[in-house]
Amino acid sequence: MKTILSACLASAFLATAAFAGPLKLTPANPQPSSVKPGLSVKYAYPGDVKTLSQARKALKKGTPGTPLSGLDYMDTNDGDKTLTSKRAHHVAAGISGYVKFDAPGTYTIDFLSNDGLEVSIGGKQVVDFDGRHPCEESKPAQVQIPSAGWYDLKATYFQRVGTACLHMRAGQGAPDWMPNSAFGH
Repeated sequence: MKTILSACLASAFLATAAFAGPLKLTPANPQPSSVKPGLSVKYAYPGDVKTLSQARKALKKGTPGTPLSGLDYMDTNDGDKTLTSKRAHHVAAGISGYVKFDAPGTYTIDFLSNDGLEVSIGGKQVVDFDGRHPCEESKPAQVQIPSAGWYDLKATYFQRVGTACLHMRAGQGAPDWMPNSAFGH
């Protein structure tokens, strides 16, 4: 009986998720009249960081860092600095700014990260990729872009030890690398 009940609940959950459709993102309002290239970032350097929760806690005492050029940071060599931070390991980053979509429509968005990453765009969480892992893809998110323009972007990222990477891909159909010119703050 428990097996049947579990199967029914799982089917109901999957059916609800299938009918939910893409996440409808909200454009920045008002649209920024001018933006600087890249994304703002603040850093914290906790003694150890293994989860997004620990990264968020550390970032309460974070300090501003050199802005990111975008979200296209290739997998580093162990010991190379993470993003624009001062360190290679035990780094938490709070990232904010805007991402620009040139046309309305349904997009597939995903990220590659090493280690944990959570991202909200246009007021909706599009990725929650917690934990320690090599540079690998997050689950893709389907989003509805109602109009061309800038969308708020907020992210929490952490790098524990080893190599680091952070990339965003998006596209109508298959996702493609987002150029640095698509980001502003």
